[in-house]
Formats: sequence, structure tokens, C-alpha cells
Amino acid sequence: MTQGAGQGPEVERTATLRDFRVPAYVHETGPYAHSAHPDVVPPPIAETYPETYPEGYTPTERDLPVIQRGDTVQVQVEPAAVPDRQTTAGPGPLFVVGDVHGYLDELTAALREKGLIDAAGSWCAGTARLWFLGDFTDRGPDGIGVIDLVMRLSAEAAASGGYCKALMGNHELLLLGAKRFGDTPVNSGAGTATFQAAWLLNGGQKTDMDRLQDHHLQWMSRLDAVEEVDGHLLVHSDTTAYLDYGRSIEEVNDTVRETLTRNDADEVWDLFRKFTKRFSFRDEGGAQAVRSLLDTYGGTRIVHGHSPIPYLLGEVGSEDGEDDSGPLVEGPHVYADGLAIAMDGGVTMAGKLLVQQLPLQV
Repeated sequence: MTQGAGQGPEVERTATLRDFRVPAYVHETGPYAHSAHPDVVPPPIAETYPETYPEGYTPTERDLPVIQRGDTVQVQVEPAAVPDRQTTAGPGPLFVVGDVHGYLDELTAALREKGLIDAAGSWCAGTARLWFLGDFTDRGPDGIGVIDLVMRLSAEAAASGGYCKALMGNHELLLLGAKRFGDTPVNSGAGTATFQAAWLLNGGQKTDMDRLQDHHLQWMSRLDAVEEVDGHLLVHSDTTAYLDYGRSIEEVNDTVRETLTRNDADEVWDLFRKFTKRFSFRDEGGAQAVRSLLDTYGGTRIVHGHSPIPYLLGEVGSEDGEDDSGPLVEGPHVYADGLAIAMDGGVTMAGKLLVQQLPLQV
């Protein structure tokens, strides 16, 4: 099975990917150079993009409107001193991490800055609690290294009385699908596509696929999709599609795991497609969309990754990427009447990999 570009030699394109008309904003400097823009669900094989899409079809980046919002807040956060975990009674402080996308060096630097790991990269935060919001691989240089770090920190944190946990992102579903199903055609909702082609189009790295082992696959397939911690509803994607999978957190997580266990390519594709939706909380009615999730699953605020903060702010909008000159992101983005906190700082587009202690005061 042919994979995407990484640090190794170039490989031959798959027949399915060759049939895709890649949008202009995907800048290729090699056979599989990837876009820094939000995720692309590929068009059907041997078809061009239709003028209109069937109901429920996931929009590509070129379809995503950019708005200038005057009622949103980007929070600048000074590095916080980490409390003394050895003398703190009860649960330790809570931290969340936005999308990493293979940027291992940036991740370790951010964790070290917050006092969560030491100079050797080992857990040093005692009873602290750390949640990753998903999207560990693709686009960046070392996705498997990121997964290995998170898995190791999970064991080290547990041994210290804290924990390190992770959520399922759409790129975990994409990598699982590319490994399991390859070029097997799936019904994309607008024709036929494949996980292999979608993975390549969305920044799949050959080096990640080459190093992917069974224990990585098992770990990813068992990740939860939704959790509620200290009044914070944690999800990966800024979408209400989670409601399609259950009326409780337990039901959603069980349904997602059962879907992956059945190993049906079309079912997994539909799950990936829904987790790729975005911007449900951004525009008019966004606060009500957040409330629909909070009312169903609990919590008083939702915390998500997935959609880069520069897109939520309307600071990056060129389809050809000409104005992607390194957006300034200093901290999380609070919006939707203060009910939503966005954590994807846009590390893939010269932004910042965010690690934030909760609660976040505005």
C-alpha cells in the first residue's frame, strides 16, 4: 500500500489520488506536500467538485467562509506557575493541549514551559491532570513520536498520582482508516473516495505509516470521543455531530468504539466525515449549538481543538495561502458568548501549540 510523503524517499502516487483535482490552496513542493489549511474531505474519484453538495456533505476548505467577528475574545495568557503538587490535597491542576499534528519538539517545549515535564522529557507534575484533545499525527514531522510520548506520560503520570489522557481526533480516524482500508472504495456522500487518498491529501506522512505498530493502533482505537472534567466538556471537533452517536458521554464513547470494532469501511468513513465538520459554534446560533451539547452531556463550557484559531478569528482567508504569513496566536480563543474555548493555535501554519491550565479566566 502506497503512503504519503515523509522524511524518506518519494513514492509512487496511488491511482485514486491521481484522480483527485486538488484545490489551488494545496501547495505542492513534492508529490505529497500537504496543506496547512483545515482538513479536506476529498471529492469523489474521477469527478470534479460539484457546484452544489448533497445534504450532509463535509465542506472542503475552499467552501469555508471567513468572517470578521467583533464579539469574540482571544485570550493572552501569561505562563502560570505550577502549584506544588506534593502538598496539594485532592486532584491536581487540570491542563489541556490543542492539536499537535506531529510537532514533537514544539509539544515538549510547551509541556516543559508549564512544568509538566522536566528537561529529560519525563513527567514531573505529580498529581496534575493532562488532557490531549486529539490530532497527534499528519502534517508535522513526527506523529508517531508524539503518540509514543503521550503513551509514556500516561504511565508516568499515573505512577505519580496524576493522569495524562487523550481524546479521539478526526486524524486518528483518518490514520486508522488508511492503515485498515487503504484504497478500498468508500461511499463519501458525494461519490466514491478512499481513506488512503484522504490521508495523503490531509498531510499523511510516510514515516508515520512506516513506524505505525499494533500497540499504536490499539491505543488510538480505544480513545474516548467526549469527556467532562470539572465542568469542562472536552471534545476534539467544534461540531454538534457528537449528538448523532448518543445522548450521554458513555453512549457516545461506546458507539464510537463499537463502530471501529465492526471494521466496516463505510461506517468508519462516516464517523471520520462527521468528526471533520467544524465551525458549528462560530457564527449566528453558535452559542445555542454549544448549549445543545452542554445540555446533553453536562458541563458549563466546551473546550475543543480541530479548527485553527486564525480561521475562527477570520485572520486567514486566502484560498491560495498567500496571506498565511504566520498568524499571531498567544493563547486560547474564547467565543460563543463565553461558552466555547478553542485550543488549536495553528501550529501547522506557523501558529502556536497551546497548553492551557483550566479554568481559564476571561
